[in-house]
This record gives sequence, C-alpha cells and structure tokens, in this order.
Amino acid sequence: MLVSMKSLLTLLCVLPLLSVCAKESVFEVGVARVDITPDYPIRLNGYLARKAECDGVIQHVFAKALAIGTDKQGPAILISVDNCILPATVREEILQRLKSRGVRSEKLAICVSHTHSAPKLKGAADNIFGRDATPEEQAHIDRYTREFIDKVSAVAMEALDGRKPATLSWAQGTAGFAGNRRTKGGPTDHDLPVLKVTGTNGELRALLVNYACHCTTLSHEPNQICGDWAGYAQEYIEQQHPGAIAMTIMGCGADSNPFPRGTLDNAKEHGQEISKAVDGLLSQSFKPLDEKLECRSKRIELDFQALPTRQEWERRTKLTGPSDFPIVYHANKNLARLDRGEKLPTQLPYLVQEWNFGDEMAMVFLCGEVVVDYSLRLKGNYDKSRLWVNGYSNEVPCYIPSKRILKEGGYEAGGAMVYYDQPAWLADSTEDKIVDAVHSIVPKAFTSP
Repeated sequence: MLVSMKSLLTLLCVLPLLSVCAKESVFEVGVARVDITPDYPIRLNGYLARKAECDGVIQHVFAKALAIGTDKQGPAILISVDNCILPATVREEILQRLKSRGVRSEKLAICVSHTHSAPKLKGAADNIFGRDATPEEQAHIDRYTREFIDKVSAVAMEALDGRKPATLSWAQGTAGFAGNRRTKGGPTDHDLPVLKVTGTNGELRALLVNYACHCTTLSHEPNQICGDWAGYAQEYIEQQHPGAIAMTIMGCGADSNPFPRGTLDNAKEHGQEISKAVDGLLSQSFKPLDEKLECRSKRIELDFQALPTRQEWERRTKLTGPSDFPIVYHANKNLARLDRGEKLPTQLPYLVQEWNFGDEMAMVFLCGEVVVDYSLRLKGNYDKSRLWVNGYSNEVPCYIPSKRILKEGGYEAGGAMVYYDQPAWLADSTEDKIVDAVHSIVPKAFTSP
C-alpha cells in the first residue's frame, strides 16, 4: 500500500519529537575501576583472632566508581569499595578532592562491601586487635590509607572524565544465602536490587548490585586478602559480561551471615548465586529510570546511653577472662583520655542520605553496620517496589542497632562498641531518630499507600 504524501509529511514532523522524547531518559554516565590491592604485608580488618599481617592474596580487591550527571547539573558519584570499614576522615578527604569537580557531599556515596579480608584503614575500628599496632604495622596501615585515598579519588575522577550518554534501569530479584546470625529463622532481607547502565549502542556498561548480608564467609584464616562473596559476585558477573563493570554494595545485613560459611568454596558459591540471580534478571525487563536524579542528605546526632563512670572504667581494667583483653584495652584508653582532661563524647554524628529519580526509584544510604530491622521498617513505610536501602555507606562508626536488638542485647546491640572505640551503647531513641531523618529527606511520593 502506498503511503500518502500527507501521511509521510506528518510522520516526518513527528520523528524529531520522538527523538527528543527518547533523549529524556539519557544520562551522562561514567564508570571506572582501580585495583587497590597492596603489594606488601598489612593487617587485615574484621577479626580479633588475627595476630599478624597478611601473608598473601587470594583475590585482588577493587574500588569502582559510577558518575551520573553533567557538570552543569552537578555530578553524583557512587563508589563501591572492597574494604571492611570506612572512617569518616577518609570520606572527607576524598570529598575535598572531588569538590573541584563540582561534587557536593550529598552527591557522594561511598559504600564498602565489609569484607573481613581486606586491609585495615587508619581510624577504622582501631581497637580490633585488642592492642596498639606495632610501629611497623602502623606504618603499613598509614601507607595503605594514603594510597587508598589517592586511588579512590583517582577512580572517581576517571569516571567523571569518562562520562558519555547512557540509559539507566533497574530491577529487583532475590538471593537466599543470608541468614539471621542472632536467631535461627530470624528476620532477613533477601531482596537483590540491580541497577543497569546501558550505552546508547545497547552495550552493557555496568551493573550495581545490593544484598543485605555480612561479607564474612571466610574466617580469620586464611590470613590473606580477598573480596569474599561480594568480590566473587563481581568477578563472576564481569566474566559473564566482558567489558562491563560490576559493583557490589551492602544492604542492612549487620545481623545476617552467609550460610554456609567457613571455606573459600562457600564464598565462591555465594558469589555464583548472586551472579546467576543477576543473569536471571537480565533476561527479563528492567524498569527505565527517566527522571532527573536528585540527592539530599541530613546530619543528625545519635545519643549514647549513660557513659561509664571512672570507677566503672577502672573495674573493667581488672577483668582477667580469656576474652576480656579488648575490654581492658578499651578501658585503659578511656582512662588515659580522662587523665588528659578530655571529655568523652555523648553523641555520635550520623549521616543520612537519599538519591531519587523523580518518583521512579529512591535509594537510601545509611552509615554504619545497620541491622535488618531498618530496611524492613523502611520498606514497610515506603513502596518497597520503588525503594533501595543501603547500609555500610559513607562511614562506618559502629553497629547501628534497632530497638529490638537493643532490648535483646548482645554483640550487635553494644558489645562491638569496644572494637569501634565508642564509649557506650547507643540510646533507645536511635532507630526512631534515623527513620525520622530518612522521612525528612525522601520525597513523600514514595510513601506506601
């Protein structure tokens, strides 16, 4: 059938409009990666049972950056890092370096995988060894921290320099190896959100994956560098999709462990489960993100419970149990502070951050080792089909317990504060303060009906 001249002219007039509409969902996106594996021995973070510097590398560890937006818009950068604990001082130094490129605090999100087989950074759970680092150990930690800041800043710059048109879309799947480590059959979050970056030529450029589970498949032995299950998830995804960069970040999995755990094969199996789940999602349709990226953050103060008296600190220095030496070490440090006339903090600074693409999808970034109750509560408050919750984001000052866990007590409630060199447990108001702060910055459009 011949097309009439009128129909042809109408089509030619409409095509430019269709082209403009298609461009509305195109973002300027850059992705980059850098190897952050040291070539010298260093203490690894995460386990008190380790007594010496590492003796090898099982798997290299990486920092990867995703930059979104033009210079005019003010770019946002999400960085995934194969490391255990990020100190606030390290994030601040990286932010200062990126400010020259127009990156503001609310537009910088640094997420650690929390692998317990990565090099320790200066200021990251400094009591984890239960003693002072030796001068040689500290020199290696200081050196690695400087190199870490340099490399993470550089990979962010590389992502900014490599921005080019791309589309963003996302989907949610599940993975099942996370289990509540406090209570058998207790609450977990098995959601597996995935963000996909696709070039305008259809090429897969990057995949950002989130799962709420401790990165502790491996124990303190072998004393070697490894990305654990998160590292293997990235490795296998990249093997399946050559040329793409895979980034793994954590949800609120502070009270969840991978099951089974204890061997390298277990870590690889969990990584393979994530990779297969991502491939399953890629065979289905992703939801396009078309609306402008908006970023907000809010600083709040979390109260500590009543601080120990001097008499209580002195009592703790006299403990003699086989596992009491970290408590004794912590008490002596705080007595020394009091002797110098220092005041112990009564509050913990805490950053809450959110990124949203209009009303299509919102990401929440929470600092610290956040327990699962936070993601479950937020997913009840908001439309969970449009919400993505991250823990271990921007800085990791300690565990962030919920009201339930504070009531139950135990390691996540406050026992771990010794290793983070915090003076006391967090107050019962912690959960409500954090959730209220999230509500103050996440758009009302995401509220659950």
